Amino acid sequence: MFAKIHSAGLFGIHGYIVDVEVNISNGIPQLNMTGALSNETKEGQFRIWNAIKNIDIGFRPQKITVNLSPAFIRKTGTAYDISIAVGILAAAKLIPDLHLESFAFLGELGLDGSIKAVNGVLSLSMALRDAGIKNLILSNENLAEARLVDGIRAAGAENLKEIVEALRYGRTVEGCMNMLEKKEETASFDNLCSDEIESEPDFIDVHGQEYLRRAAEIAVSGRHNILFSGPAGTGKTMIAKRMPGIMPSLTREEDIEISKVYSVRGLLPKDRPLFSKRPFRAPHHGITMASFLGGGANVLPGEISLASGGILFLDELPLFNRSVVEALRQPMEDKKITINRLRGSYVYPADFQLVAACNNCACGHFPDRTKCHCTESQIKTYMGHLSKPLLERIDICAEASPVSYEELTVSDSVANKRSCESSAEIRKRVEEVHRIQEKRFEKEPLIKFNSGMGIHEIERYCVLRKNEALLMKEMFVAKNLSARTYHKVLKVARTISDMDGDEYISEKALIEAVSLRSLEDRLFK
Repeated sequence: MFAKIHSAGLFGIHGYIVDVEVNISNGIPQLNMTGALSNETKEGQFRIWNAIKNIDIGFRPQKITVNLSPAFIRKTGTAYDISIAVGILAAAKLIPDLHLESFAFLGELGLDGSIKAVNGVLSLSMALRDAGIKNLILSNENLAEARLVDGIRAAGAENLKEIVEALRYGRTVEGCMNMLEKKEETASFDNLCSDEIESEPDFIDVHGQEYLRRAAEIAVSGRHNILFSGPAGTGKTMIAKRMPGIMPSLTREEDIEISKVYSVRGLLPKDRPLFSKRPFRAPHHGITMASFLGGGANVLPGEISLASGGILFLDELPLFNRSVVEALRQPMEDKKITINRLRGSYVYPADFQLVAACNNCACGHFPDRTKCHCTESQIKTYMGHLSKPLLERIDICAEASPVSYEELTVSDSVANKRSCESSAEIRKRVEEVHRIQEKRFEKEPLIKFNSGMGIHEIERYCVLRKNEALLMKEMFVAKNLSARTYHKVLKVARTISDMDGDEYISEKALIEAVSLRSLEDRLFK
C-alpha cells in the first residue's frame, strides 16, 4: 500500500517541493525514514507514531517506510510531520487518498496529535504556490502568514484528528477546506503597517547636533553608508537609532522580502505575519563570524541579512573583531551574501544601510585633552582597527562635537521643542529625494539610489560643470583621494544636490561631500 503527499522544505530562504512517499508492507512493526534527514527530522518518527496512536482512529502498527524526495537535498526542521502522518494513514486506507494530490501539509506534531507552528512558512507557501499546489493545511499559528501568499488557499487545524475528519468526511477538496477553514478576516497590509513608524524613536528628542542630523538625512536620502565618530555621550547612538524612522515606509514587496528572512529565523512577531517595519539590527562587538554573516549547522541567515532593507548599526566599531568587520566589504558591494557548503551555496540578501559609530580613542574623550590622557600611539592603535579599504566603502564620516549646555536647556523649553523637526517632517523630504532618484534610474533596473551607481552611471548622472570640475580637481590633488573615494564624493554630492533641488552638482554640494570624509583624512594622512 502506497501514498504520496506534498510538503515543502527550506534551502536558505527559498522553499522547494518535497514529496513524502509512504509504503506499508507486511513485517515487524517499525517506521523507517529515508531521504537525507537531519536529526530533528528523523526524530519525527517518534512524534508521528505517538500522535497517530493518541488520536485513536484504529491504526494498526505495521512495517512502514517513508522517503522524503528529492533524496539528494538534506531535509531539516520539523515541518514534514503532518504530511508523513497523513501519508501513513492514507497508505493504511484510514483516510481516502482520492484528492490528496491537491493538498500540501506543513507543521510539527506533538505527541498528543496537536499541531505546532514551524519557521519559514512564507517561503514554503510561495514554493507550493509556484508548483501549482493550491490548498495548504497547517497550524493555526502559521495561518495568517500563509494567507499572505496570493494564489494559495490556506486552512488551519488544531490537531491531527481535525485533518483526518476533514479528509474523511469532506468528500471533495472544497468540502475538506470548508471544514477546516477559519472565517476570521486576515489583516490587510495597510493595517499591519499602520502605527509602526509612529512607534519608532523620534528625531524630535535630539537636542543640538545639527551637523550629525544633517549627515544622517543625507545618508538616508541616498542610502549611503555612514560612520559617526566623536567623544562619548554626544548623541551618535541616539541619532543612529532614529534613522529607521526617517526612511520611507515599506512597500508590500519589501515587507514580504524582509519577513521571509525573519520567518526562516523564527523571529516574526507572534501576533503579526509580517515584520512591518524597517529592521534595525545592533549586534554586540563580540559577535561571531557565523552569527554576523550567516551559517551554522543549518546555514541560517545572519545579522547582515536580518538588517536587509533597513539599518545595520555597529556601535563601537573599533572593538569588533577585525576579520568580522572586513568580511563586510564584499556584501556591502554586492548587496547579498553567499555561503558555500559541501551540499550547496546559500544566497541571502544583504541590502542593508551600514551605520557605524566610534569614539576617537579608547577612553572616549579625545580631542578634549583635559579629560583624555591617551598618547598619540594609543589613539593610533585604537583607530587602526579601521582599515582604509573599509572606510572607502563608507560614503560619509561625520564627526560629532560635544553638546553645549545652552543647546540642551534651550531645547528643553516647550516652545523650542515643538519647533524641532520630527522624524515625520524629515521623512517627507527624504521621500521626495527618493522620488527624484526613482525617476532618474527608471531605466536602470538594478539601481534605486545614488549610492548604488557604478562608474558608468556616475559618468552619466554626476556630470560636473567647468567650475565644479576645477574645484574637484583641486580637492582630489590636495587630499590625495583614491579613485574609489572620488566616486563616493560624487555620489554624496549628487544626493546633496538632489536635496537642494539642483539639476547639476553644485560647488556647495562638492565641498560638503568632501568635508564628510574628514575622519579618513585624519587617520590616513
